[in-house]
Amino acid sequence: MFMEMEPLKASPVSYKIWSTYLSECREIVKSLPITHPRYESLNNCFERVLAIMHKMPCIWLMYLNHLMDQELIITKTHRTFDRALNALPITQHDRIWSLYLQFVEQDGVPLLTSLAVRRRYLKFDPTYFNTYVQFLIKSNLWQEEAAESLTRDLNDYSDKHQLWVDLCRLLSRHSTNVSALKVDDIIRAGIEKVAGQVGCLWTSLADYYIRRGLFGKAQGIFEEGMSTVVTVRDFSVIFDAYCMFEETALASKLEASPCFSSDEEEELGDNVDLRLARLEHLIDRRPELQNNVLLRQNPHDVEEWHKRVKLFKGDPLRQLLTYTEAVRTVDPIKAVGKPHTLWVNFAKLHEERGDTCNAREIFEKGTQIQYNTVDDLAKVWCEWIQFERRHKNFEGALELVSRATAEPSLEVKQRVAAKGSMPVQMKLHKSLRLWTLYAELQECLGTLESVRSVYDHILDLKIATPQLVLMYASFLEEHKFFEDSYKIYERGTQMFKFPHVADIWMTYISKFVERYGNKKLERARDMFDRALAMAPAEYAKPLYLKYAELEEEFGLAKRAMLVYDQAVKHVPDSEKMSIYNIYIACAAKFFGVCKTREIYELAINSGLPDKDIKVMWMKYAELENSLGEIDRVRAIYKFASQLADQQYDTDFWKNWLQFELHHGNQSTLQEMLRNKRIVLATYSQLSSAVNHTSVKDNTRRLHDSDLGALGRIKRQKHY
Repeated sequence: MFMEMEPLKASPVSYKIWSTYLSECREIVKSLPITHPRYESLNNCFERVLAIMHKMPCIWLMYLNHLMDQELIITKTHRTFDRALNALPITQHDRIWSLYLQFVEQDGVPLLTSLAVRRRYLKFDPTYFNTYVQFLIKSNLWQEEAAESLTRDLNDYSDKHQLWVDLCRLLSRHSTNVSALKVDDIIRAGIEKVAGQVGCLWTSLADYYIRRGLFGKAQGIFEEGMSTVVTVRDFSVIFDAYCMFEETALASKLEASPCFSSDEEEELGDNVDLRLARLEHLIDRRPELQNNVLLRQNPHDVEEWHKRVKLFKGDPLRQLLTYTEAVRTVDPIKAVGKPHTLWVNFAKLHEERGDTCNAREIFEKGTQIQYNTVDDLAKVWCEWIQFERRHKNFEGALELVSRATAEPSLEVKQRVAAKGSMPVQMKLHKSLRLWTLYAELQECLGTLESVRSVYDHILDLKIATPQLVLMYASFLEEHKFFEDSYKIYERGTQMFKFPHVADIWMTYISKFVERYGNKKLERARDMFDRALAMAPAEYAKPLYLKYAELEEEFGLAKRAMLVYDQAVKHVPDSEKMSIYNIYIACAAKFFGVCKTREIYELAINSGLPDKDIKVMWMKYAELENSLGEIDRVRAIYKFASQLADQQYDTDFWKNWLQFELHHGNQSTLQEMLRNKRIVLATYSQLSSAVNHTSVKDNTRRLHDSDLGALGRIKRQKHY
């Protein structure tokens, strides 16, 4: 024995003592050759310990590692692993299996033993299946194990795409070694179970038949694959493989030509021509085949159906058949795109061929389809009506539009309401598109009363737009019904709100003023007042300018000034400057300098933006300078300088300097320079105060400080 075993005799069932003892024994024998007798003695010792402690996994692992170190006793090691798995509970098997797999990977372990162990482990851990298959392939066990195992066990792994790919590739590459298997059925089962990317499976099936010399069968597989896949990626894989097969077959025929006699060469030439024609035909069919794939993805894709029709350009019969299939297949509720265009283009195709009867029949069927929106149905009706107009059937066009815009009867409404669903045909009579076309047809073909009836019906249905109101009023004006047109304008102003009613008001007022001028001035003023009462500030400027223009031309200048005064109070700040410029020009024209000065002062104190106030000061100074009021100009510059930062308002200081050089003296120039230094110091203090604030509040505090400073400067004017 290795050492004294007195402690073990005292405590023969102590795990710690046995573990320490066995570890020390292993350290002793490591330096000895594996043929030394002490290895066998230690093996016997392990056996005695396991007779007592067979539930201890660490003892088993220690013993198994010791046996693996010996390398020569493979059978005993294999059986000991089996004993360990039988002795330990299944919750501890993972510790044994990791070592077991290392053992079977060692050199010298028989292939069948390794195969049996891995097959057992696969039942313990199904996720090992992929590694197991790779082992079978690496070991050249194609038919005996790899193909059969994949075929047998892939029912439990149907979501494993790569495993199916490996199986199909294995079956196709080793077709002669797997003759006992039903390869065609196996690969087709994989194609059904794999959710996507089945192109490689189809090519594997075709490759299987190619390797077996069944080229006709392989071509059939390629064609079947291209006609069943639903993704462009799979289609591209199959198509490229198909083209490569045809090119390879053609090349092999050409290479074999020198070996044949003249008769055989003639026959070979026919075969080559046939192969070449087949390849060209395949390449020419690619757009059509790819379109088939996209339509299998979504048969309700309208745009793809239109593309399919374009593929058959020059072949009207196939185009007609395609449209027939499209209108039968596409469900308007599920359609992607505009399903009504299928019916319209279908009818136009018949029209191009001169078959108007079938075109009308197509239009009739197209109007009975349940579309998603009323507008789709209305477009079909409009195209049908335009079709009749193109063929000079004006009475038929009027009859169609009258039929389309007719309101369903009460009985029909009740019957539809009982069914619970409201088809778009029940809402067609409120389609603005149809009514607009109806009005256009009546203007061209009908009488004045019929046109007015259509327009009035549109207004009664409350589906009119501002543009349609303007069209109706313009139509009445063309026929000298001016007051009736004004009534339509009034009706339009009550139907819409700003901003949609803005064009109606401007057109209404312009037409009225153009016709009556100063004859009905009070009525025009009332129109302006009502329009301005409705108009928000951002839409009021054109109305105010038009109102003031009316007063200047036909009314009183004083009223025009009142309009301008109201305008500068109502319009947004961004538009006040332009109003003030017109206001000042009007005051100068009618009332002279005194009134102009009042408006300048009003503008300066009205709360204009800072940039506009500075411009107003400059214009005020130019006015006084043109009048020779030197002292007033200097006072204006002095007051305005408090708002002029020298960093940004350089033009202001240049103008003041030029003014003093032309009209001042040394004293006034020094006063100007003193004011300049004061303003510079003021803005410098503001900038310094801002620099000491935090970065987070920098922008906000700068704005507040500037506003406060400017407010204090402006208030100085009152002292």
